[in-house]
Amino acid sequence: MSSNNRIYAINTVAARPVPGPAPAKNVDISFYGEDVFNGNAIRQYLPKDTAEKLLLTITEGAPLDPAIAGDVAHAMKEWAMARGVTHFTHWFQPLTGGTAEKHDAFLEGTGMAQAIMTFSGKNLIMSEPDASSFPSGGLRCTFEARGYTAWDPTSPAFIKRHAQGATLCIPTVFCSYTGAALDRKTPLLRSIQALRSAVKRFMRCFGKDECNVQLSLGAEQEYFLIDRNFYFQRPDLVQTGRTLFGAPPPKHQQLEDHYFGSIRPRVLNFMTEVEQELWKLGIPARTRHNEVAPAQFELAPMYEEQNLAVDHNMLVMEILRQVAERNGLVCLLHEKPFAGVNGSGKHNNWSISCDGRQLFDPGSNPEENALFLTALCAIIRAVDLHSDLLRTTTGAAGNDHRLGANEAPPAITSIFLGEQLTGILDTLESGAPAGRSGGKPGRMKIGVDTLPVLPRDATDRNRTSPFAFTGNKFEFRAPGSSQSCSGVNMMLNTIVAESFDYFSEKLEQFPRKNFNENLQKLLKEVYSAHKRVVFNGDNYSEAWAKEAEKRGLINLNNTLDALKPLKYDANKKLMAHYGVLSEEEMDSRYEVFLEEYRRKIRIEGEVGLEMARSTILPAVSIELGSAVETLNALGKYPGKRAMERTVKALGEGLDALSDNCIALEKAIKKDDCAAIITALEATRASADALEAVLDDKAWPIPKYREILFVY
Repeated sequence: MSSNNRIYAINTVAARPVPGPAPAKNVDISFYGEDVFNGNAIRQYLPKDTAEKLLLTITEGAPLDPAIAGDVAHAMKEWAMARGVTHFTHWFQPLTGGTAEKHDAFLEGTGMAQAIMTFSGKNLIMSEPDASSFPSGGLRCTFEARGYTAWDPTSPAFIKRHAQGATLCIPTVFCSYTGAALDRKTPLLRSIQALRSAVKRFMRCFGKDECNVQLSLGAEQEYFLIDRNFYFQRPDLVQTGRTLFGAPPPKHQQLEDHYFGSIRPRVLNFMTEVEQELWKLGIPARTRHNEVAPAQFELAPMYEEQNLAVDHNMLVMEILRQVAERNGLVCLLHEKPFAGVNGSGKHNNWSISCDGRQLFDPGSNPEENALFLTALCAIIRAVDLHSDLLRTTTGAAGNDHRLGANEAPPAITSIFLGEQLTGILDTLESGAPAGRSGGKPGRMKIGVDTLPVLPRDATDRNRTSPFAFTGNKFEFRAPGSSQSCSGVNMMLNTIVAESFDYFSEKLEQFPRKNFNENLQKLLKEVYSAHKRVVFNGDNYSEAWAKEAEKRGLINLNNTLDALKPLKYDANKKLMAHYGVLSEEEMDSRYEVFLEEYRRKIRIEGEVGLEMARSTILPAVSIELGSAVETLNALGKYPGKRAMERTVKALGEGLDALSDNCIALEKAIKKDDCAAIITALEATRASADALEAVLDDKAWPIPKYREILFVY
């Protein structure tokens, strides 16, 4: 790879024509959801009774009537074929972190050179992909290959289009022959069921005998865009998703001029095309903007039912990559593709509603405030008791580079409530007089109007907090941009279900006549026991790290430590009790995620070693040789001191890089993750120092100043 390639890439990007504005036209969103087997399609293609049964399953989680499978399959096929579809696939989410699909044609032979297009209820409900070739963590052996995908009717089928046709995608779960979950969707669905049951029980304690519980999710997606001309000249980006080398440019994000700035025409065209694709699939993408780092952006959808939102986020990531490629760009979803600037996260906005009312909305009267404060204390308790499990869901090689800096929360899990809510809970705990709007101060009493009505937005925002109350929901900011939302929400659902059940067990024993008094005592007791997890300050500060340690909060600051809670007996029993993950499935997750981490670290080490030795070292060696020749030719002429400095810098840098490569090679042979990380960081440091002194034309790979600003 020569420096000429780098210059050519810059010139190619610079020569791209700038698109002009689109002509004015009427806005038409009639195509929204056209590639989804949605309610309109269901009613159009199915008999009324069958359609209502299916919609009841989709909207309210009613058990699916197996007798309608054949009719549904035929309707799906007719609807799909009318839209150019020839194949179908069971679309599932194995433990690889992505999605998987095996395409089958509707085609079925009927005789010599004759065929029909058919799709049966059996094809819809179940398929049998090979289970041995996916990660299982010991749940499956290579010779035990049978696995099943089973239709998830609560997430509607959709169409994926490509240049030569289209495929009907049927969201499914993926399990082994023994019934063990081999995917991310199955445990999520189990946790949704567990939390809904716990919330219904909790609401009965407050006189709500029946309610429709909905778990909502809004997943904000951050990403980087770079020109593909630079991408394919960076083996580290191609192989690992992040730059293993690269000195920070003099200007990056420190002027804070990119965030919410005017969006470049090329990027805006890309975003518009992404939205068109998402809207066809019924994905409510609503917000688009520049993020903090140069070349970084964000897409945010409206809130949806949790399982559907998780599926949609997997599609969002896929469509971002596909549309970027069509536009001569590459979408980077790695948590930290560039050192020294913001990483990318996936902000998990999570909430619960009962009959359309948000459980974390303070309401407009004291009784609703009582429900709100009880639910709030349940969350505080859940996060304090099970912060290790929440941290486990964010453990990943990429996220280790992101957490704790540049607007990403630290590995210490805490809750931000804001001064007003924290003050109310502190007053509740102490029994001190509470101010009352428009009247005399009085003792705060649950269910009595001395408790002030709380505004919906009772807090400011704290962008350094891992788990923040943001009005009527909680925003978990720790998940990485490339991670599936399923694991985070599965764990969050489960630990909150346990906490709601804890409260319900207590509340069910309270006599109705003094229910509020007993509730007040319970809230005081719970908040006193778990308020250590509440922190409203700067989560980046050293003082907080020391204070958190003093409070007894855990700090699992790397993935190897973050995965260990999956092995704890108490955590296994919790997950098994709620039927979310069996002990064997917990063990399998530990093995799968640990092996994934080790493989990624080893790949990074090997790619870094290869780049350093085959690309950077030769380029520096050539320049050093040329510099030595120039120095020797100078004799006593002016410029000798400058050339001596150049030779010294290049020579010492070359030696350092070579020595670090030897150390990195040894670490790789030992297969020691910690040693590989340390050696790779040292190799990077020596290479980045050389980038600053080598002739710019001789540097062999695109620099940050080009990748981040030329697109």
